[in-house]
Amino acid sequence: MSRLLLSLRRLRRVVLARRRPLAALCAAVAVVVALQANAAPAPPRTMVWTAAHELPGGIVVRTSDLHRTAFDSDSVPSGTIGTASDAVGRTTAGPVRAGEPLTDARLVTGTLLDGYPGLVALPVRIADAAAVRLLRVGDRIDVLAADPQGEPTAAVVGHAVPVLAIPRSSEATPEVGNGALVVLGVSQTSARTIAQSGVSSVLSVVLTR
Repeated sequence: MSRLLLSLRRLRRVVLARRRPLAALCAAVAVVVALQANAAPAPPRTMVWTAAHELPGGIVVRTSDLHRTAFDSDSVPSGTIGTASDAVGRTTAGPVRAGEPLTDARLVTGTLLDGYPGLVALPVRIADAAAVRLLRVGDRIDVLAADPQGEPTAAVVGHAVPVLAIPRSSEATPEVGNGALVVLGVSQTSARTIAQSGVSSVLSVVLTR
């Protein structure tokens, strides 16, 4: 019995000697427990297809352009695409920022000519690829044709025509020295004139608006 009393006295002395650190520890544990009890549960997350990098307007979406990103369920915009196949092969209606969710409003659902009644889509190769990189879908441009072997003046062969798309150059066949392709919305008459000029002349563009 005396040994038990002796052990209890020693334990009491140890506790008293360390009562302040023990009290602080107990208080810290109580704070942590209270915070965990009061913390709100994490909001549900939804996986959304987003742009893997900056996407210009008027380009055809590829699988490498897509990325899955987790969003708070209440912040997912309406009209987001459900599967990658819903976006691959479609054309961006305008520029899309990296990380931005892809929605039906960001992708052309019909043809490039939607909104341009009476026009046809004409692919045109512009001699200056750097000039094409300055263009955006929806811009209005004048198309100029200059004969490198003839008169030094340029003729306007297309006036205030809309840019419908700017195809992306292939990494396998870069267009260095071959200009760049742009798809324009033109009338049937202008299409013949511009196409004929593209055979014998160098085409350039002037941004009008």
